[in-house]
Amino acid sequence: MNIWPTAAAPDAASARRFVAPMLALSIALASVCWAFPEGLSFWRSTGIAAGWAGTGLLVASLVLMIRETRLARLLGGLELSYRWHHRCGVFAYLFLLCHPLALALDAWAEAPPLAWQTLDPRAQSWPLWLGWAGLLLLMLGLTSTFAVHLPYRRWRSFHFLLAGGVLLGLMHVYVLLGNEPLLLALLLIAALALGWRLLASDLGLAAHPYRVTQVEKPATGMIEASLAPCAAALTVSPGQFVLAAFGDGASYHGCGEYHPFTVSAIDQQGRLRICIKALGPCSQRLQEVEAGVLVHLEGPFGTFLDDLGSAPRLWIAGGIGITPFIAKLRAQACSQPTTLIYLYRHTANAAFLEELATTAREDPLFELLSDASGEALPDFDHLLEQVPGLGEREVHLCGPQPLLAAISVALRQRGVGAAAIHFESFDFR
Repeated sequence: MNIWPTAAAPDAASARRFVAPMLALSIALASVCWAFPEGLSFWRSTGIAAGWAGTGLLVASLVLMIRETRLARLLGGLELSYRWHHRCGVFAYLFLLCHPLALALDAWAEAPPLAWQTLDPRAQSWPLWLGWAGLLLLMLGLTSTFAVHLPYRRWRSFHFLLAGGVLLGLMHVYVLLGNEPLLLALLLIAALALGWRLLASDLGLAAHPYRVTQVEKPATGMIEASLAPCAAALTVSPGQFVLAAFGDGASYHGCGEYHPFTVSAIDQQGRLRICIKALGPCSQRLQEVEAGVLVHLEGPFGTFLDDLGSAPRLWIAGGIGITPFIAKLRAQACSQPTTLIYLYRHTANAAFLEELATTAREDPLFELLSDASGEALPDFDHLLEQVPGLGEREVHLCGPQPLLAAISVALRQRGVGAAAIHFESFDFR
């Protein structure tokens, strides 16, 4: 991964940030309300309600993992959608874990041995084995999602266990209850979500074919690949990213995996340029990509630099985080006073530095402040002192998460409100 948007324009984002959690809550509450038992003991009622709440959240998590441009925008962005996808999976697992425990507590009130039989799969029939198997797969899959240092391919393989857990869980409920209307609706939603993700996204049936026409190296350990559409071009705006899967070339073997890369330039013929920094095994291999390689693109996603408004701007980029800003500057001249603070470790790591300096000389509304800090954090106080009218500016940040966290604190200490700070970060999984 290289860059991933975490916030959209202020007004639109504030409204859309609630769509994903409200969707998940609605599905879960609808499931519980429809199936809430009457006339049963407290613990048995709790167990049934917990099971349906977990089932609803599992289905919501499947909807939230769909990679589709319009749906992602409706849900507040792909990163926010994925964040709630993960949260729904965690809460679903907790509710489903409470399901057998609550049923065991109900059996305990009748006789302690019955409680153990409730929890012992060996004493149960195969429909209940489905439930236990689904719960086990959910446990294994969720464990991998918290392993941030797990290699991407291995993490992705483990993540498929979650889909298996969802399917087994829904089969468990279907075998026990049969053709209940709500259950059939949940099954249909789950099937459509999984089918779309597998066929349209993972297998690339909804992707747009492009071809690499040129590869440049703007900095050490980084390439900028120019891509030309082979059919209909994507409609991309500066600040957005695409998911790209590179194929094979004459002497190059691609990864075949979809990874997100921010667009660094767009022209009127639909040709794009994307920047790729060597961060992982696939992006390191992509440093050797050659002209002629076929690329499949999904997207675009993100609203990071949409609707900037009329306020003066402060852009802060760390390393590869310069990409959305260079795309914006290449697309059009600044319409408001704009200061870019460009942070990098060494000059060799600073992509587009000469181009940015030229833009600063030619555009009276654009100012460039650059800083090579080595391995230490930059002197934020010194840099921010050079920005006139700091408290009146809309601030957009893009770069590694530790850098963004540190400079956000410095901005808040200097009176910049939280609503004026917008992020784009590197934390994609």
